[in-house]
Amino acid sequence: MRCSKISRKTNETQIDLSLNLDKASRGKIDSGSAFLDHMLDLFQVHGGFTLDLVCKGDVAVDMHHSIEDIGIVLGQALVECLGDKKGIERYGFYFVPMDEALARVCIDFSNRIGFVWNVKLNSSSVGTMDASLFEHFFKSIAENARMNLHVELFYGSDNHHCLEAIFKAFARAIAMAKSPSRQIDGVPSSKGVL
Repeated sequence: MRCSKISRKTNETQIDLSLNLDKASRGKIDSGSAFLDHMLDLFQVHGGFTLDLVCKGDVAVDMHHSIEDIGIVLGQALVECLGDKKGIERYGFYFVPMDEALARVCIDFSNRIGFVWNVKLNSSSVGTMDASLFEHFFKSIAENARMNLHVELFYGSDNHHCLEAIFKAFARAIAMAKSPSRQIDGVPSSKGVL
């Protein structure tokens, strides 16, 4: 099974995360934000993964440090789970409608960092969170997973629905990219290495 357990401790956060890409069950998530917990639960359910996460952060300041460090650790866990990437599809993409919102996420587990956030949310917050933190979250994942990650929101008026569509599309894109390749047994690259 492709799984990873990572701990990260800084002066701002203490995180314990485990990720299993090959087992679909609902892990326990406690990020310090009920809204982020909900989004990460959607991620594990729609990806067919198991995610366990506990983050104790300086949320009295705000969620910035917690969401950044969770993104860092989740990116590192993806790298660890995928190993040398032999036999995987490598690319993944998915469109997800969520009521009035439509999002698309495209990824490449290329071992190269590329990040595009083409998302305009309707207001500056979602629940009690600063909505701009989600760009930082996904950027942290892309940098630490050493992946290309392109996130687009075509339209949507409700921030909750917009972010829900993005998280579901991200999960489905990872599920596609990590799946067994239909034609390649080795590393899915003409270079022979990623």
